Amino acid sequence: MADAVVLTVPVFSTLCNEAFRLRRAVFVVEQKVPPDEEFDGDDLTAHHVVAVMDGEVRGTLRVVHAGEHVKIGRVAVDMAARGHGIASAMIAHAMNEHRGACDNRFYLTAQSDKVALYERFGFTAYGDEFLDGGMPHLAMKNY
Repeated sequence: MADAVVLTVPVFSTLCNEAFRLRRAVFVVEQKVPPDEEFDGDDLTAHHVVAVMDGEVRGTLRVVHAGEHVKIGRVAVDMAARGHGIASAMIAHAMNEHRGACDNRFYLTAQSDKVALYERFGFTAYGDEFLDGGMPHLAMKNY
């Protein structure tokens, strides 16, 4: 991975606000996800993870303790920083920080073309493909 620092940051902190800006750029502008589907109430209680490289937030994800499992979501990496291991570093950080929660049960929904990334972390796809934000997704679990 490039020289990125991965941190968990408080909601509405400067770094979290930069993460929200990055999510808007990736999901709403680049991938055409409707804005009202991108940001939701979970953002207020989620654990927000950022990857900072060269003084800029280049990646983000959020972790939600959703009853029976820990849900990883909203994984986004700045277009110019993709392919440098930033998403992998953030996923490893999130799983390490939350391993003791919810009986070590992790869940996510992956864009179908990103399934291989999550398989490297022990996630297994299950169920039928579905549309989320207009893009095909698969549910994945690690437990």
